Amino acid sequence: MVPVAFWYLSIAGGMTLLIYAVHRADPVFMLGQGLGLFVYVRNLQLIHRNAAESAPRLKIHDASAEDSVSSRDTHSQRKAA
Repeated sequence: MVPVAFWYLSIAGGMTLLIYAVHRADPVFMLGQGLGLFVYVRNLQLIHRNAAESAPRLKIHDASAEDSVSSRDTHSQRKAA
């Protein structure tokens, strides 16, 4: 697997070369660097999406719902006694 830092450095290098290509007004050079940047950004999106999907999900504990259930149970226990 390629380290994530590689893709960030590739974007930095691609942006630098794209700026140079614009400065030279070279359409072929611009197109090549633009397509490369598209690939680098897409790879980072896929990496981050995959990391988000594989991250463990946290269950949110709803204390207010539990409190209302326990208070209702206590009330019914008092009625029964």
